[in-house]
Amino acid sequence: MVRFSFSGHELMALPQGALFWPARGALLVADLHLEKASWFARLGQMLPPYDSMATLSDLAALAASTAAREIWCLGDSFHDRHGCDRLPERAREMLTGLTASTRWTWIIGNHDPGFADHCGGLLVEEAEVDGLILRHQADPAEARPEISGHFHPKLRITRRGRQVSRRCFVATGTKLILPAFGALTGGLDAGHPEIARAVGGRAEALVPVADRLLRFPIAA
Repeated sequence: MVRFSFSGHELMALPQGALFWPARGALLVADLHLEKASWFARLGQMLPPYDSMATLSDLAALAASTAAREIWCLGDSFHDRHGCDRLPERAREMLTGLTASTRWTWIIGNHDPGFADHCGGLLVEEAEVDGLILRHQADPAEARPEISGHFHPKLRITRRGRQVSRRCFVATGTKLILPAFGALTGGLDAGHPEIARAVGGRAEALVPVADRLLRFPIAA
């Protein structure tokens, strides 16, 4: 975990694409997209049906290693509003174990509107926590410091003639966008105009590596 400061709060960026807030013992993740594979299967596109177990196993491991007391899911936690109903039994047991052992909050995203919780936790549209706004999609008009997801940002650079892609955080002085945490999620280039519009200012791509936080200016 790599410590950095955001709007007066000390946070930790994790290489797995999550954010840890030590003062609250809070783990923040975005865009789990649980049961994405089963959603595609219903449309006739068969994918290995293990994405939810892989995602929840990674999340459970992080919750244990950080001793998280709170877990915040910043939207698109399921790939569609009925995803919770399709969870395999083992995945459901793992998820309900996590929601029972932590203060768990689901923030609603664009993929899961109307999501009716059957797995525990609290359901909210957005939240203000210790002066930080937590929501699914960044609001360009929001003046308060804000943490969000939605865009699945990835940094793509060319190194020694090869293109390297890493999921990344996108940060300005008042906005922080988390990468997608889900095992079966793609990514949008961190320099994409939609991300630039959302953050509304000069931004950096943050890539945590071991004990360092690499910072890359994002071209306007």
